[in-house]
Amino acid sequence: MSRIVWIAFLFLGLANLGAKDWKNELSEILEIHCYDCHGDGAKKGGLAMDELSDKLDDPAVFAKWERIYDRALNGEMPPKKIKDRPQADELKQMRLQLEPALVKAHEKSKGTVLRRLNQREYENTMNDLFGTSLELGGMLPEDGRSHEFDNVGDALGVSMQHMQMYLKACDVALEEAIAKTTQVPAPQKRVGRYTDDKKLDRYLGDNRLKLEDGSVVRFSPYGYPTGMIRTANTRGEGFYRIKVRGFAYQSETPITFSVGATTFKQGAEKPIFGYFSFPPGASGKTHVVELTAFIGAGYMIQVEPYGISDSDLGRRRPKKIHAKEYKGPGLAIHSVEIEGPLISEFPSAGHKLLFAGINRVEIPPRNPNDRTKSWYKPKFEIKSSDEKTDVEKALARLAKAAFRRPVNAKEVVPYVKLFEGERAKGEAFEPALRTAATAVLSSPHFLYLREPTGALDDYALASRLSYFLTRTAPDAELLSLARSGNLRANLRDQTERLLEDKRFSRFITDFTEAWLNLRDMDFTIPDRTLYPEYEPYLRFSMPRETEAFLRELIEGNHPVANVVKSDFAMINDRMAEHYGILDVTGSQFRKVNLPADSWRGGFLSQGSVMKVSANGSTTSPVVRGVYVMDRILGITPTPPPPNTPGVEPDIRGATSLRELLEKHRNVSSCASCHNHIDPLGFALESFDVTGMHRDRFRSKNGDKVNAIVRGRKVVYRLGPEVDSSGKFLDGSSYQDFRAYRDYLAQHDDRLARAFADKLLTFATGRELGFSDRTELDRIVVDTAPNKHRVRDLFHHIIQSKIFLNK
Repeated sequence: MSRIVWIAFLFLGLANLGAKDWKNELSEILEIHCYDCHGDGAKKGGLAMDELSDKLDDPAVFAKWERIYDRALNGEMPPKKIKDRPQADELKQMRLQLEPALVKAHEKSKGTVLRRLNQREYENTMNDLFGTSLELGGMLPEDGRSHEFDNVGDALGVSMQHMQMYLKACDVALEEAIAKTTQVPAPQKRVGRYTDDKKLDRYLGDNRLKLEDGSVVRFSPYGYPTGMIRTANTRGEGFYRIKVRGFAYQSETPITFSVGATTFKQGAEKPIFGYFSFPPGASGKTHVVELTAFIGAGYMIQVEPYGISDSDLGRRRPKKIHAKEYKGPGLAIHSVEIEGPLISEFPSAGHKLLFAGINRVEIPPRNPNDRTKSWYKPKFEIKSSDEKTDVEKALARLAKAAFRRPVNAKEVVPYVKLFEGERAKGEAFEPALRTAATAVLSSPHFLYLREPTGALDDYALASRLSYFLTRTAPDAELLSLARSGNLRANLRDQTERLLEDKRFSRFITDFTEAWLNLRDMDFTIPDRTLYPEYEPYLRFSMPRETEAFLRELIEGNHPVANVVKSDFAMINDRMAEHYGILDVTGSQFRKVNLPADSWRGGFLSQGSVMKVSANGSTTSPVVRGVYVMDRILGITPTPPPPNTPGVEPDIRGATSLRELLEKHRNVSSCASCHNHIDPLGFALESFDVTGMHRDRFRSKNGDKVNAIVRGRKVVYRLGPEVDSSGKFLDGSSYQDFRAYRDYLAQHDDRLARAFADKLLTFATGRELGFSDRTELDRIVVDTAPNKHRVRDLFHHIIQSKIFLNK
């Protein structure tokens, strides 16, 4: 009988079972089948069932009984070597007694957790509220994580440090949002060229060439000077429009280059905004790449070529080749135009929110003639003719927008009184109002998502949907539907609208960072000796491939089996080069069809996933097996027993990790877990720490390699051959990664359930638990006829009881 039918039977026919009796009812079964190892003085693995409490409101006790339930019903315990195993009627009795108690306990606990905005949600909400583009999230303490999700309420505490930083962030946002003038600030436009550098001539002939139209060609990303253009600089923080003019010189194919920013500020971040490609051209026939980027003050644009170099160009050696004689490809840059900071709205949304209808007047200078001076900057102040009315309206507007729901006059009174108290101390109108506004934005009504226990009301539902798909507060259309009580009736249409919204890209980034742990891309850096292929363009492209692939799964409504096996990849020129896929040019990501025997397709063969599931020098089938088990199959591995030594690869290559694991599995306390984990990780040994396919391990000992990477001879050596075969617990075996992914793809019910679980965890801000199993099973059953298509899964989870209730 299926799990769904069983649970329906439980709730219909056994609702009157007393929770206090369940342990007594199970005592005979436990004594017969479990106490030899876990009772009557035996305490294998630290578990004594006869001493275990039945107080399921204790999370630690609940977790142990849930584990007992799952292992018994799945046939994992007692071990199969035990002859006297529970019979079907005994397992049925265990299910009937324990399952309702676990469901009831979990239902009671899951509505008690408050969920605050995490760093990203706070930053998005503040910027969208005030019309700013500030990096506020980094001002706050780091968020806690629960199974790598940083928006789960259980892990999101609040400390005094949080409150101090919220006050500071509010001050920064208000300062940026409030207009300092009555005139629209005009963005400044500057055009920079390499030829602006008076010292350029001393470098011409080595690795640079000046053309007739003033373009300067670089033939290598190495050497001095760099691609920095000093005259294409920023004076203030904000969004800038950047136009790069140039072409691929002496090349029949496009040449890729990066556009970023650099600064002389010590320790400052030097961002790369993107990689682009210029097609072939000639002097006087340039192409233009345009982009918009947020840049801090005091930065200069930097352009660097990728994939072109010559070992002899510009070298101080007899074979030195001067740039004017060089016949190889180069990147010609004519100019870089930078315009900004760009003003999308003036005054800003935040200014209007606070000061709509209130006049801003100039403070007269002491000397009226100062107005005629070029250095003169007028100062302004707010002048209200009816302070009480204006402040009540302003704070009511702000509170309504910040709290994401209607507010009544009584709720606004404390903030008005705070304003009045500041005025009584002698504060001017504007700073007094800013103090009251800061109090609104530091309120739990703003910092926490209001989700009453039980069915969500329309305003809570609007917030949940919006923070799920756009990572910010609900927009006017969602709030309008909530106000009219029609959101539920239009939930599918609103889901479709938000899936197409440009802000959905925030979900793509945030979800992949959490679900697949891409936020830890830089936790380790691959050893340059072993993996010289790893460089900035590859690092830049890796997570973007994964994001592009997830977006394609959603937009194309592909079956969920594509999570592990697809006949296409979403790649650019750099990822294609890394994977050995031919005929892909240009930095843009696009859908590329794969042959049937390709090693690529699905998330598990992607460089980003292989990177975050390895360290900088070695891979581990255990680490990768746990990764697949948890993130792809939705099975939380049991932590190893205390004081269990780990299994580390022999980086000398003398002993294979497979051999070490074989010895490890001979320990009975290790075998039960490693028999599940290891088969899920062995196949991924086909890929190194950067996601390159391999037949042999790289090491610092072994056979020499005659190869050149990025113009330099490699120094790594080849060690033992890779054995990527394995055998699953059900007896199925595979010889390589391709057979492994075929096996996983056949279990699309499991993939769908795991993916739905991860989506719902991200959407609701809580770890799903025992009482959610029935609804998850229903989602899997309902989406099965159409192969669990990914976009359909979004609709099904948003329409589910889990999403619609707390």
